[in-house]
Amino acid sequence: MIAALDMFRALGDPTRLRIVHLLRAMELAVGEIAQVVGQSQPRVSRHVRILAEAGLVERRKEGNWVFLRLPRTPAVAPFLTLFDQLAPSEGEKLWQAADLARLAAVRADRARAAEAYFAEHAEQWDAIRSLHVAEAEVEAAMTALLEARPIGHLLDIGTGTGRMIELFGQAAHRVTALDRSPDMLRLARAKLPQDAGDKYALLLGDFLDLPLEPASVDTVLLHQVLHYAQAPEAAIAEAARVLTGEGRLLIADFAAHEREELRSRDQHARLGFTDDQIAGWFADAGLALDRVESLPGDQLTVKLWLGRRTGAQVLPLHERKSA
Repeated sequence: MIAALDMFRALGDPTRLRIVHLLRAMELAVGEIAQVVGQSQPRVSRHVRILAEAGLVERRKEGNWVFLRLPRTPAVAPFLTLFDQLAPSEGEKLWQAADLARLAAVRADRARAAEAYFAEHAEQWDAIRSLHVAEAEVEAAMTALLEARPIGHLLDIGTGTGRMIELFGQAAHRVTALDRSPDMLRLARAKLPQDAGDKYALLLGDFLDLPLEPASVDTVLLHQVLHYAQAPEAAIAEAARVLTGEGRLLIADFAAHEREELRSRDQHARLGFTDDQIAGWFADAGLALDRVESLPGDQLTVKLWLGRRTGAQVLPLHERKSA
């Protein structure tokens, strides 16, 4: 009962109620909330601290920003249900509508920042795209491979600009997107739907140390990410660790090639992969290579490798080596 009393006390302030209402709509940075509610950032931070101490808000540092979301815990769920069932007064309806309108402006700012970033880097990305098949063809092939079964809890590793969560997020019942670049995560947030709510979690992290529990994800995507890995087998083993018993891992990357300038100019650690390499790494991680698709382009071939869990969970690579 003490925890419940702390939550009720934390909600006993109009600004903190506004913050919870906003976080019901989407994950937000402290500065973005301050912009919406029209208060200073230190003052909003104080309100957030009270909510966090009561267990009603989770804080996550991402570069120089702190992002907030509502926890997905059994202790908080009844409060959020009650929050949604309470009918607002006429005055409350007005400030809720005004806050959501200002929130739409925050989303528009994110989208403009994303467009500026794309424009600045367009020449670099277009140079790589010109070497391989059109992204629309790759995306259609990925969709065809995954459509036979529900997406479930989707994990997009190395989400980048968020295209994969834009493509598959609607079909998933929960989405976790991971990237080690705060800038990329801000771009990905511009792709989230208006009614994102707490369905989407965008996390700062590395593909060798996923911040997820074992057997907690149904579908993992590694879209044009694996060639950045110094140890691809470790990245695959870590992805396999979080898959459920019937989970699937879909990798979209380049077939083995000799375009050395991609290593020097674009920091590709690996110049593509062979089917045998992927099949071997899958087997080591307790996965079976189910399907392989080949999409030849002008100078590079994009390959899709779909793996599924074969049985018992396999220890992460570093644990197997120390065992």
